[in-house]
Amino acid sequence: MTRWTTADIPSLDGDTVVVTGANSGLGFEATTAFARAGATVVMACRRVDRGERAAAEIRASIGEGHDAGSDDSTDAGSDDSVTLDVRECDLASLDSVRAFAGEIATEYAAVDVLCNNAGVMAIPRRETEDGFETQLGVNHLGHFALTGRLFPLLRASDGEARVVTQSSGAHETGEMDFTDLNWTESYDKWGAYGRSKLANLLFAYELQRRVDAADGDVRSVACHPGYADTNLQIRTARESGNPLLKIGMRVANAVLAQDAQTGALPMLYAATADVDGGAYVEPGGFMNMRGRPTVGRSSDASYDRDDARQLWGHSVDATDVEFDLDDLRE
Repeated sequence: MTRWTTADIPSLDGDTVVVTGANSGLGFEATTAFARAGATVVMACRRVDRGERAAAEIRASIGEGHDAGSDDSTDAGSDDSVTLDVRECDLASLDSVRAFAGEIATEYAAVDVLCNNAGVMAIPRRETEDGFETQLGVNHLGHFALTGRLFPLLRASDGEARVVTQSSGAHETGEMDFTDLNWTESYDKWGAYGRSKLANLLFAYELQRRVDAADGDVRSVACHPGYADTNLQIRTARESGNPLLKIGMRVANAVLAQDAQTGALPMLYAATADVDGGAYVEPGGFMNMRGRPTVGRSSDASYDRDDARQLWGHSVDATDVEFDLDDLRE
């Protein structure tokens, strides 16, 4: 386990960072840290109103953190130097992903970091706008499409751009069933969550292999936050309709979980520290559920190259998004 904290993030002045699910939980904490380091952060949010409220809170918190007596201080409670760009991006809609990426391509010359962070967990079965089982559709396919559509901007970065994909320790329970990826025959909400998180890792590692084969200059890194106290667990309990589960989740978060700021460290480390492409960053403490970030190893299933290639092909067919990697060769 490293001793790494947000104080170790280098200056990100001039960098553009895209964070999905930036208005709450781990995305909110990561956005705050990126903004403190000087990055322009595009907050990709399903609800713009929630994104704007989160952006105002981040600006206020950064403003309050300045020394009021310094020459570069701003009015208390705000910081006009913080650049946050709130945009609508609903990962359950490929049309929304396409529109978001089109706006970013029009207004930005490059993207330096993409954090595929947003997700849903263990919800009753429903389908996205495009007919995908929602957990696979949001957690994997939406991010696959977003990464592919932003890939030209990642390639345009002056440095080595990063794609950071957030998984979960629950990936270890996931199994790929390519005969029924969308759970039309039967549905298990935790099984579907585990599969979607395993898909995140298969995608992250396969992207790095394909970039390496094309001599590209984009680095794909995976991470997981451990057990962090966010509203993801509360939403899961609320969706279940079981009031006892909601109480249990709140108690577990209070007693067992680390705070969201600490839970965001693996994603921030993966985005800014010196890590290899294809790395898996996780908490280094008890059972890899708590603590400072470290580079670890995910499940054997996540390194299955046949499954990764098959999932990639399915994802291209499902989203109609391809990664143009051929012309990365010198």
